[in-house]
This record gives sequence, C-alpha cells and structure tokens, in this order.
Amino acid sequence: MPDSPRESPAESPPESPAEPSAESPASPEKSLDSLIRHGTDNAVSWITLNRPEAMNALTWDQRERVIALLAAASADPDVRAVVITATGRGFCAGADLRGAASGGERVAGDVARTIRLGAQRLIAAVLDCEKPVIAAVNGTAAGIGAHLAFACDLVLAAESAKFIEVFARRGLVPDGGGAYLLPRLVGPQRAKELMFFGDALTAADAERLGLVNRVVPAQDLQKTAREWAERLAAGPTRALALTKQLVNASLDTDRAAAFAAEAAAQEINMTTADANEGVASFVERRSPNYRGR
Repeated sequence: MPDSPRESPAESPPESPAEPSAESPASPEKSLDSLIRHGTDNAVSWITLNRPEAMNALTWDQRERVIALLAAASADPDVRAVVITATGRGFCAGADLRGAASGGERVAGDVARTIRLGAQRLIAAVLDCEKPVIAAVNGTAAGIGAHLAFACDLVLAAESAKFIEVFARRGLVPDGGGAYLLPRLVGPQRAKELMFFGDALTAADAERLGLVNRVVPAQDLQKTAREWAERLAAGPTRALALTKQLVNASLDTDRAAAFAAEAAAQEINMTTADANEGVASFVERRSPNYRGR
C-alpha cells in the first residue's frame, strides 16, 4: 500500500491570496512528500503535484517520485485506478531544471541521456502503468506537463486549463514523447501546427481536437475525476490493463500482430476471476461484482 498517510484528494490545501510567479524556486523547507501529495481512497491512487508557486514545474526528485508511485500502483492489487492532478493555477509548467546538477564540461550524449532517463521515463511510466490513469488538468499544462496529461488514458480538464507545446518558442525540439503522442492523438498535420507555433490551446479546443475527453467547470473537476476513477476502480482491473496495452500498441503494429495480441490477451484474461464473474453475472442476469483479480 502507499507509504504516505491517506488523504482526501478533494480537499485541496488553501492557496495564498497572492500566488508567487511561476519563476519562484521551490521552498527549501518543503519535503518531497508535500511537493507530491499522495493518498489512496476507494482503490484510487491520487497523485497531486503540489508546488503551486512554480506552476507545478517538475524537479528531478518530484519526477522520480511520480514514476515510483505509478510503478507502485501497478504492483498493488488494492490500487485499481490512478488520478494525476495538481494544486494552484497550473497543472504542470514543464520541467524545472534549476535544481539539476550543473558545472563540468558537457560530453557527447549528455543531453540524449538526460532526456531518455528523465522525461521519457516519466511518460513511459504513465503509458506502462497497469492501472487506468486519469489526468485531471486544473490549469496550464506546458511542455512535459502537456505530454504528462496526453499520456494518460483519460483526460479531464477544467474550463480554464490550457495546453502549450512551448518547445519551439524556446528554440527546442519537443521531448517527453511529444512527437510520438501528438500525431497518434490528432494526426501529423495538427501535431505539427501545435508544435511549430507553440500557441496556447484552450481546454475547449483541446476537447474538439480529441486531446481531452471532457471539459468541466473548475469547481467540478475533482468531483468528476473521483466519479470516473471510482467507476474504473470498480471494473475488471486486469481486463482494463490488457485493453490499455492493446490500444497503446495498436498504432505501432500491423493487423496480423494486433490480431495475435488480441487473441493472446483474451486467453490471459479468461484465467482471471473477474472474467468468470462477468460471464456468470450475465448468465444470472445480475450486476457483476469485480474484485480486480
């Protein structure tokens, strides 16, 4: 089970009357557990980015904590869904590299290695999590923050949320799997438009393009995320995990391989108690009682 005290994700800590700018560094006295709030409630693991003074820009240790929590969710049979959300005005303003080690001469491969072991590991952790992951986007999601949301299985967004492919504005190439995720979600032309111009995309436009499942008023975001997550947590967990794997792999394989993977997934799933319960409940004309086994 998660190693931090259980807490209600719906009860966000009060924000200060005047939020510091996104350029403010993280407070040195804040512990990692306070920067990444975590609690499990009704079989849902809630991961909350809690650094509102920096628009929840991710430091190295925060990123590693999120990766570890996603891995723990996969391994814990009592966790059956995950929600990633944040406090304050921003969901995640990208990577905060100010706390990274500096100095010394850069050698060939340093940048690629940093991206591979950093941003790409974070996105892979979401894609590979064996439980369904919901992003509840409360505010601006920029750079790796946008990709963190897009990697989730379902995306809810507050009406005030924005998504920004900020890389080109800074003369940078997208990282964190952006050039992998976006074409698969919106097609290559739309992906290039978003990445070339780096314009802010409103939540409504993101929903229209298929990047967001549903836009809700800000005051309803946590409630809706809870309803969706608890519905998933009450479902056939292994069947959902196998379905996630099939869908995520479908655009990277040919029809023969996809059909073979589907048949194999069916074979595996039929050994689970939930599959037997689903069939039995249908025959007996009652609602199923899935236990995630």
